[in-house]
Amino acid sequence: MSRCFVTRRLPGDALQRLGLEHEVDVWEEAQPPSRAELLERARDADALLPQLTEKVDVELLDSCPRLVAVADYSVGFDNVDLAAATERGIPVGNTPGVLTEATADLTWALMLSAARRLPEAEKDVRTGTWGWEPSFLLGHDMQGATLGIVGMGRIGSAVARRASGFGMEVIHNSRGGAGVSLDELLERSDFVSLHAPLTPETRGMIGEPQLRRMKPTAILVNTARGPLVDTDALVRALQEGWIAGAGLDVTDPEPLPRDHPLLSCRGLAIAPHIGSATHAAREGMADLAVDNLLAALRGERMPHCVNPEVYERGTRPIRPAP
Repeated sequence: MSRCFVTRRLPGDALQRLGLEHEVDVWEEAQPPSRAELLERARDADALLPQLTEKVDVELLDSCPRLVAVADYSVGFDNVDLAAATERGIPVGNTPGVLTEATADLTWALMLSAARRLPEAEKDVRTGTWGWEPSFLLGHDMQGATLGIVGMGRIGSAVARRASGFGMEVIHNSRGGAGVSLDELLERSDFVSLHAPLTPETRGMIGEPQLRRMKPTAILVNTARGPLVDTDALVRALQEGWIAGAGLDVTDPEPLPRDHPLLSCRGLAIAPHIGSATHAAREGMADLAVDNLLAALRGERMPHCVNPEVYERGTRPIRPAP
């Protein structure tokens, strides 16, 4: 029987399935473990099931001599030093597919909210400071607008499908040169929606030059990763009117300090990283993460492995934990 450290209690019954075959140690606190607590609890683990908030880096990997598998509770895996894990022959899994529709829905919720200035409208209602007149809280139409999608993967494609109901023109920019150039997309789009993974190449891909290329009536939506966008440049863009608004489920840093200038910008619709926060999506993610661990601990190939070269190159023998 192997020991699995899980850094948060998960929805559904996936952890019960894991517990039928292995010892499961779950961090039960509402807040994530501190770095010191993470290192201590993971030290004797054969398998690790972390959240995005936990950095699985060289220090952690080297402090866990028994570790044979990491199963991220996320489709993104930028919290894991993939090269270091691969060098040590440790397969890393993720949870693709099950959160696609939920994240696409939230993308549209933020897009609509920013376009129609719903956060400002709700604030005015709650404070009783509004009075109707013809130019009050004018927003932007979706019908017939151009939607630019940066990253036409699973989620980007799901967002694009929803655009047909609004009669939108969809253009995209994707890895490998597919679609239009990023510059053309930014210049043509009324709405720009980010769905690229966070990599060294995409970090900060939307900065001042890119924001200035957008239309002054355009809205930026980011439900991918906060560091895709230069936050300081976005603050200036909203304050100075380079763009009309933004819809964000992710930020850099995350969470934002309560006094961060971004939070005082008009035209902002913001959520606390809840793209996958539906019952079905989060339970499905838990099932995939546990499936990854169960397979790895049996000495089998993870069904959703993001570094399959550990099996192909054989950097070290992959075998069940003792």
